[in-house]
Amino acid sequence: MSAPAALRFSYGTNGLADHRLDDALRLLADLGYEGVALTLDHQHLDPYAPGLAARLNGIRRALDDTGLDVVIETGARYLLDPYRKHRPTLLSADPAGRALRLDLLRRAVGIGAVLGAGAVHFWSGTPDPDTTRDEAWRRLVDGCAETLGHAEAAGIDLAFEPEPGMLVADLAGYRRLLADLGRPDRFRLTLDLGHCRCLEPWPVAHCVALAADRLAHVQIEDMRRGTHEHLPFGEGEIDFPPVLHALADAGYQGLVSVELPRHSHAGAESARRSIAFLHAAAGWRPRQQTPQKEAVPV
Repeated sequence: MSAPAALRFSYGTNGLADHRLDDALRLLADLGYEGVALTLDHQHLDPYAPGLAARLNGIRRALDDTGLDVVIETGARYLLDPYRKHRPTLLSADPAGRALRLDLLRRAVGIGAVLGAGAVHFWSGTPDPDTTRDEAWRRLVDGCAETLGHAEAAGIDLAFEPEPGMLVADLAGYRRLLADLGRPDRFRLTLDLGHCRCLEPWPVAHCVALAADRLAHVQIEDMRRGTHEHLPFGEGEIDFPPVLHALADAGYQGLVSVELPRHSHAGAESARRSIAFLHAAAGWRPRQQTPQKEAVPV
């Protein structure tokens, strides 16, 4: 049996929104992180701002200097519409709105290719009130297929995230979407471990096992059952050592990104406490390697 993979921790820039990006990268490297989950937004990297090519060259140099790997995130709250959070989406009834989201994803893929990103992350969004689920699903499949074409041309993986409250909220929804797309290799998964605690019917460590064959990115934070609130470690209900152990034993080699988007006001301290917690939790190993049976729904 091969040795478990050493986990590589990163931190999301949506939790460092009060820092300049160059400062944030140096901070994360100094604290011992190995990567950064870079949200495309006005604070750090606006994909619509003039001089994008020069800005990307500077970020590429900063990543090289700090030794940080990167994934690209597209979940900015008001980048596309200053009045409506996280909209428009791939599900929007207005074709112009869907086109705007598709353009953002196309730009994200291009940015990811320039920066050498491991993956580009995105989610489904929520349907408009007068849109049926079947209509929303068809729009989602079409939008994912178009974005997949850009990703395949650029040679970069997509990392789709099931998000509580959205059309694709859980692992079962991701598997259905993957099947409808024809199971393309580059259409992979972002697994948010807090979301697993929030709504999946299985223990979090078992969710890791169920998702291991498709993982391109992992997000991590604490959370409570039934409440979609990203919490600092130790303030929720997740027992992290066995979850991190499951990731390592699955051979996962991508980034494990701390996702605390509402903690920028204390970003430096949150990043420091998070990496200390994760290093301690990842050092845990069971005394015996006997497989443990878990009760799971059938």
